[in-house]
Amino acid sequence: MISQPPPENDKSPYADLINEHNLDVCFRKFIKLESVGAREFRKHRIQIPEHTAIIFTSKNAIDHFFSLCEELRVQISEQMKYFCTSEAIALYLQKYVQFRKRKIFFGKHHFADLMDVIKKNKEERFLFPCAENHKKEIPQFLKQQKIQFSIAPIYRSVPEDVSDVDIDKYQMLVFFSPFGIQSLHLHFPDYKQGETVIAAFGKATQKAAEKSGLKVQIQAPTKTAPSMVMAMQEFLENHK
Repeated sequence: MISQPPPENDKSPYADLINEHNLDVCFRKFIKLESVGAREFRKHRIQIPEHTAIIFTSKNAIDHFFSLCEELRVQISEQMKYFCTSEAIALYLQKYVQFRKRKIFFGKHHFADLMDVIKKNKEERFLFPCAENHKKEIPQFLKQQKIQFSIAPIYRSVPEDVSDVDIDKYQMLVFFSPFGIQSLHLHFPDYKQGETVIAAFGKATQKAAEKSGLKVQIQAPTKTAPSMVMAMQEFLENHK
């Protein structure tokens, strides 16, 4: 079982892996994203119109931000600048703003790439819409460069109801966040790993799994396997 939504098409990175090893794979989300809502957001005393630039690191952040603005009845200035960590995220903005009429910048993929552009716009006051459990590296980057910014927690990860799953029938469980591990133990408090293979993406997920008593046999990213698909491929090749 892979704790992610089912692929939208046959071009999923898992497709070749499934065909090559004749795998029976189930995709099922173990977590979901929940908006904090206007009432809760007001407690942070952040005034969105006081900012002149916005940093987006995911499509989820874009969706939740504009939904929040609608709930708050906040109008975004046409002069607002947008800084996105990738071109795909920048293009996704077209869902909410007229792309050609806005000042939109994007990096190659990582936030460090985007910092070069942000440093050239130090006069702006940035807003960073993010999850409550956001990565601390981004605020640290901004502080180091003495960028004016506000952190705006606008959504959170919460466990998805997976109590209908027959969890013991799966020979491998693949997790991508600590919240997935939390969801597993919430819905299956008596779960015993036994011979089941546990895969964890990211150090935080691995630590959460091990702290909960699980043995992690597949880890990603690594030098030889930067993606979970590659890590699973390595494992399957070594355990034929």
